[in-house]
Amino acid sequence: MKRFKFLLLFLVIQVSAQQGGMWIPSLLEGMNEEEMKTLGSKLSAKDIYDVNESSLKDAIGHFGGGCTSEIISPKGLVLTNHHCGFSQIQSHSSLENDYLKNGFWAENMKDELPNKGLYIEFIVRIEDVTNHVLSGVLDTMTEKEKQSLIDKNGNAYQKEVVKEKWQDTKIKSFYKGNQYFLFVTERFEDIRLVGAPPTSIGKFGSDTDNWVFPRHTGDFSLFRIYANKNNQPAEYSEDNVPYTPKHYLPISLDGVSEGDFTLVFGFPGTTDEYLPAVAIEHLTKNFNPSNIAIREAALKVIDAHMKASDDIRIKYASKQARIANAWKKWIGQDLGIEKSEAIVKRKAFEAKFLQVLKEEGQESKYGNILPEFERLYKDFAEVDVKRRNFIEVFLVTNELMMMAFRTYQFEQNVKNDPEALDKAKVSITNYLKKIHKNYDSTVDKGVFENVMPFHSSYVDASIYDKTAYTSLDTALKLFEGSSEEILKRINEDSAYVFAKPMIEEFYTSTLLEYDQKKSPITALQKEYMKALLEVLPNERYFPDANNTLRVTYGQVRGYSPRDAVSYNAVSYLDGVIEKYIPGDYEFDVPQRLRDLYKSKDYGPYADVNGKIPVCFLGTNHTSGGNSGSPTIDAHGNLIGLNFDRVWEGTMSDVYYDPEICRNIMVDLRYVLFIIDKYAGATHLIDEMSLVHPKK
Repeated sequence: MKRFKFLLLFLVIQVSAQQGGMWIPSLLEGMNEEEMKTLGSKLSAKDIYDVNESSLKDAIGHFGGGCTSEIISPKGLVLTNHHCGFSQIQSHSSLENDYLKNGFWAENMKDELPNKGLYIEFIVRIEDVTNHVLSGVLDTMTEKEKQSLIDKNGNAYQKEVVKEKWQDTKIKSFYKGNQYFLFVTERFEDIRLVGAPPTSIGKFGSDTDNWVFPRHTGDFSLFRIYANKNNQPAEYSEDNVPYTPKHYLPISLDGVSEGDFTLVFGFPGTTDEYLPAVAIEHLTKNFNPSNIAIREAALKVIDAHMKASDDIRIKYASKQARIANAWKKWIGQDLGIEKSEAIVKRKAFEAKFLQVLKEEGQESKYGNILPEFERLYKDFAEVDVKRRNFIEVFLVTNELMMMAFRTYQFEQNVKNDPEALDKAKVSITNYLKKIHKNYDSTVDKGVFENVMPFHSSYVDASIYDKTAYTSLDTALKLFEGSSEEILKRINEDSAYVFAKPMIEEFYTSTLLEYDQKKSPITALQKEYMKALLEVLPNERYFPDANNTLRVTYGQVRGYSPRDAVSYNAVSYLDGVIEKYIPGDYEFDVPQRLRDLYKSKDYGPYADVNGKIPVCFLGTNHTSGGNSGSPTIDAHGNLIGLNFDRVWEGTMSDVYYDPEICRNIMVDLRYVLFIIDKYAGATHLIDEMSLVHPKK
């Protein structure tokens, strides 16, 4: 397999600064460093990423594998989003101690709450290992043969990596498998909850404001990393001590102005920026509409029950947020793709690609790629939607079907390996306990009735009256005794009898057909990426997000999403009060916050206009996983906490348009104001380094 020379991508200096892109922090020297300076940055590439000296990267942690967090004190105090820590806040909540409703603030370190299973992972160093991983891989090999050798090469290389015994390694592919990087990591597993505002602040606006500006949400929570006496990662222990970080972020009290430089540092999840036009058409016409309809049907039931009962509100808060988040995002993504004319522009780019192929005589080499995409997606669309419908019904929205699905996996494991019974029993019982901690069969039955028709015309809600799964005690009894007794019992349960044929069809038919039709698309996408880099080398290419550490830079900017509508870059506490609806689950405002607003008791956190800023907009290219990412100013200080994108710009996962794509950040002065003036947790403020870089 021929190697593409990537160095040019990072050394070409653009005439004017561009925005958009999720860049590998170890490769910022050259084009990216110059662009950042043009946008106003005073940071060098080494200030951001350095292996030998402490740098910004040492303060950035992968929070639970799905969000980002940052260290903000020399005692391991960590900041992330409220919605990132939501499940932990919920797990510690009860009707007696409703931390969701009232907030939580540990008065001292002894009061900080441990969170089993939560971890924060840091990147120690990044290495390009492309030559090692692709050694011996040939174009004549099948995709299965290529991947087998790639895995073998990667595993062998990781065994030789020099690292500390408590550190780990992972290899990730970039540019659709045309480049590979090794990450040496440190994972801390003793993470304790320190503070969180009530949901009326941390989730203010809830579903109505989600993905929409102006936002007025104090979406933050505080945790602390604990380590052993040697400052190394360790499992929870009362003997552990607060972690002393290599670097922590000072916090600017000077705020932001239109045009200020912004750097967002974090772990974006997944993007597909180099899809062909036919793939984006499939996304907007087939895939998204189906997902939207299923989640809308589930939310209709869940929302109604949450409004009617505080008990249900607490139980379903995290689940509702998870389901609603993607539902609204998909709607905005479709709107953004249409507004930005992403498909038209992508087709124009493809026409340019074909023209250059013709001019350079490379039609025989790459000319088949785009027509082949058309053929493959036409054949793939139906099974892609069918597979996703199953996932939405059985793995996302309906918990009875989730339990049935996990039971099917249990049955197959035990049949294939009878000696695995004990381990399988532990796994399924832990899963059932987790489900039932926040489960209501009446709510779930309503969801079942609403979502199952999207997968099957046969909908029998009477199974809820006969199944053992709707009670934890009876569900656990299903899995007592020998494998023969358990298998007989579960195969007589009404819910499992109903679900099993559909699950079997998913595994034996749908999934096989999906994999068969997806595999050539994946291989062709890799070939297309290689062709783009070779045929159009002067275009702007950054690797798709893949849950690895990235830098995205931009500026504070307002925007105009449609005719006669424009948004300023900053929102204020005034807007919280303007939206206030007493008793409303989305727009209620705590009395304490209303009192502070009335008295204008803002401390040192007010803007130059005497108002408290809440959120601001930037042109940074973010995605899922960037939730909780720090927004850093031109000097390396923390100014904001990334938590969302504007609705019209959620299509940035497949197409970034600098005109309408904006990320939304909590202003750190609002965070400090809530901690200090609202919660009175001044001991936490005292831990931080507050600075005035503009003065």
